[in-house]
Formats: sequence, C-alpha cells, structure tokens
Amino acid sequence: MNYSEFLAMIGFSRHKTIYKEKVISGVGGFLGIFAIFMVSYSLFDPQTAVYIVPSMGASAVLLFAAPHVPFSQPWNVFGGHIVSAFVGVACWQLIPDYTLAASASVGIAISVMYLLRCTHPPGGATALAAVIGGEKLHQLGYGYVYEPILFNTLTILLLAITFNALFKWRQYPAHLPCKKKSTDEPYSAIKHEDFVYALSHMDTFVDIDEEDLLKIYQLATSRTVDSDNK
Repeated sequence: MNYSEFLAMIGFSRHKTIYKEKVISGVGGFLGIFAIFMVSYSLFDPQTAVYIVPSMGASAVLLFAAPHVPFSQPWNVFGGHIVSAFVGVACWQLIPDYTLAASASVGIAISVMYLLRCTHPPGGATALAAVIGGEKLHQLGYGYVYEPILFNTLTILLLAITFNALFKWRQYPAHLPCKKKSTDEPYSAIKHEDFVYALSHMDTFVDIDEEDLLKIYQLATSRTVDSDNK
C-alpha cells in the first residue's frame, strides 16, 4: 500500500480548495456562532447557553464550509433541529432513567430525521441537550422547541443564505433555480485526468472524488447508449 492509497483508506480528502475559500468558511462560521450567542444570551444565562450553542456550532461547519452537501440544505437544518428538539423533550419527560433518556433521544431523533428526510447530524446534539441541559432547560418543556431552538435555527439559516449569496460560486440552497444557457451541442468525451483537473480547480468543497464522478459518468453514458439502441 502506497501513501496515496493509505490516505484514501483513512478517508483523507485529496480535494483542495483555495485559501480564500478556507478563510471565507471561517468568517462565516464566526458570524453564525456570534449571532447564535447573541440570541441565546438574550434568552438564557451563559451556563444554560453552553448546552444550546454546540449543536449550532456543528451546523455552522456544514452551512459555511460545505453549503452544497445534502445535510446542509434548509429543510435538513430546520427539520433536523426542530424534530430533534421535540424528541429530546419527549424522552426527558417520558423516560425516567437519565441514561436511557439521553441515549434514546439521540437514537430516536436519528430515525425520525431519516423518516422525514431531514437528516442533519447536529440534530443529535439538539436532542441530547434537551435531556442533559439542566433544570432551566427542563422547565421550558416543549417550549425548548421554539425558544431557543427555532430562533437559533432561523438565525443561522438566514445568515447562511445571506452570507453564501455574497459569493457567486456558493449556491445556497444548493438547488436554488439559476438561469442556464441551453445548448444542443453534445458533450465531448471526458477522461479520468479531466475529472482530476476539474476537482483540483473547484473553489469550494465538493463531497465527492474523481472515482465517484467517473462511475456516475459511466452510468450516465451507458444509459444514453442503451436508449439510443432501443
């Protein structure tokens, strides 16, 4: 096993982005969490806010460093946090054992997010905070769902949409309609090295490597050939 194969085995991304993109991601994360702290401090004391902000910190990584991936999309962020908050409160109120309630909150939140197609990894922390967040959070009951979770979620989502819109290569939401020039010209053949070159010159994080792109291309072109032969 050579060095490149070892890096691929452990999941080390060989995809590179320009330093400007790294700085932009960091600035976006700073602004997102700063806004969240302002909201949380206006509602709770700092000790209680500590249990609320971490899940939003995880969301900030997705929204500002990888805005194009599925887990970062608005429905995933909004639905993931809201349903997880609801699940967390329900587990605290219905399961008397602390350890079981904490464990169940995360497990059930994962299943519900999966079912509702709003999987957002930070939602697990939102559910867990409802159980381990202390007496002040417990006193909120299901009010925890909208204060502070709903407020924080809307705050970071609105900031992410506004911030990412400042940079033309960051399309957020990822499926935001955009005008494209129509063309009837066929695509030219693409080689493996073409994919490598294209990925190395992307200015943003793309959660896919050249092998995956090649497989997609091969499947797409084979489907086209099959359709033409029918």
